[in-house]
Amino acid sequence: MNEVWTALALTVFAGMATGIGSVIAFTAKRTDYRFLSIATGFSAGVMLYVSFVEIFVKGAESLTDHYGDYWGHWVVTGSFFGGMLLIGLIDNLIPATENPHEIHSEEETQPLHDPSAPLPDFSRREKGQSVETEGFHDHRVHHQKLMRMGLFTALAIGIHNFPEGLATFLAALQDPSLGVAIAIAVALHNIPEGISVSVPIFYATGNRRKAFLYSVMSGLAEPMGAIIAYLAIRFFLGGNDGLIPSQVMGILFGGVAGIMVYISLDELLPTSRAYGKGHDSLFGLVAGMFVMALSLLLMK
Repeated sequence: MNEVWTALALTVFAGMATGIGSVIAFTAKRTDYRFLSIATGFSAGVMLYVSFVEIFVKGAESLTDHYGDYWGHWVVTGSFFGGMLLIGLIDNLIPATENPHEIHSEEETQPLHDPSAPLPDFSRREKGQSVETEGFHDHRVHHQKLMRMGLFTALAIGIHNFPEGLATFLAALQDPSLGVAIAIAVALHNIPEGISVSVPIFYATGNRRKAFLYSVMSGLAEPMGAIIAYLAIRFFLGGNDGLIPSQVMGILFGGVAGIMVYISLDELLPTSRAYGKGHDSLFGLVAGMFVMALSLLLMK
């Protein structure tokens, strides 16, 4: 039972990082975009390396032990692409009217932490004109539309965090040291998401507390998703002793690897490149892989 509580604590830590992003939006006098670029690149490096080198391999070992060498590899490969398909379907179904990872400019975030700062001046843009300048949102729209955009962003991130929470939880349940690394990677990934939720909700309501609350709630979906999925797996697929059979864990690990690879390639790397300059995202990616590789070697 201690393993379950440890895994849940790590999942809560990863999810609550959206609140850290909200705090940064309200307190930092200047957003360090280069740090965010390297951090999200680092997170992608950790996820990619651990998915292919550790999680996929663990899943293959469990499945080959149960189904044999030939069919075990077929099942884990199908699980891997099944995980990618699941997260891809979620990506296409979530009601996101805005990109949750889009950059907010210094002009936009300044009033969040400095009440005396003037609101962003977007009057130079004609009504209905597309926003082509990278890093800007048009906040001249009605407050109700901004609030709806913020809520949809929070909902999109919350739904997206369900499989991320399951990935963190299962990895920590199987190997707590591995779970720590994944929780840190997911937490770094969640920081810019917290900023993305806070900005439109603050402009719609003028209320920092409400913006922070919605940001935290979007992160809470991570441990909630982990708990619901874990209970469902134990109830429907668990054995008489309540434990999850090894072949089921193998299939789940294959799916988790696919989910994490998809998140890395579809979200983290594009976000890292958007925030950074030059080779910042590549530096972060390689550093994440190196740290993950070194930690796995030291844990042998």
